[in-house]
Amino acid sequence: MNNGKLYIISAPSGAGKTSLVKQLLGCLSGLTVSISHTTRQSRPGEMDGQDYFFVSIADFQAMLAREEFLEYAQVFDNFYGTAQQTVEDNLNKGLDVILEIDWQGARQIKKLLPDSLSIFILPPSTEQLQLRLQSRGQDEPQVIERRMRDAVNEMRHYDEFDYLVVNDDFDQALTELKSIFIANRLTQERQQVNLQPLLASLLS
Repeated sequence: MNNGKLYIISAPSGAGKTSLVKQLLGCLSGLTVSISHTTRQSRPGEMDGQDYFFVSIADFQAMLAREEFLEYAQVFDNFYGTAQQTVEDNLNKGLDVILEIDWQGARQIKKLLPDSLSIFILPPSTEQLQLRLQSRGQDEPQVIERRMRDAVNEMRHYDEFDYLVVNDDFDQALTELKSIFIANRLTQERQQVNLQPLLASLLS
């Protein structure tokens, strides 16, 4: 059995990453999202152990001291981190693993695990991005303004990623995202393992 492949998916806030990943999980089997640890408060409807592992700053810092994170970052006033054990357990089960992290985390993962593949999701325009953030109805105008500034900074790092997907038409963006995963499951290296009995019979 093949080990799974690690994928990094990043995007500015409001680009639609969460919605695309949720749909992708419904379209493809053998795929999971690694659940991050965070010190931020849970939002309405979020569940501990499903959306994030919600931990205190003290607990997060203790994990940091034990070097349990593959990557971590401070976003606004909160910490986010990817626990190494969570990722390794899923990859060893043969699952492809998605990390939803920012460019800083992506850079850290790429240094540690250069075979991982990274995907950046772009909005079709800054105007559309602002409209999406406003339509959430969750944030004050000054928070949206800060998110827009952060989005521009995030997008400046697009050239550090292996794939770029523009989320203008949602279905088209989902198709493109899905094609990346399918194509990488068909590489000679992975198929040599998956198709071992067939290849043996064809070549005997």
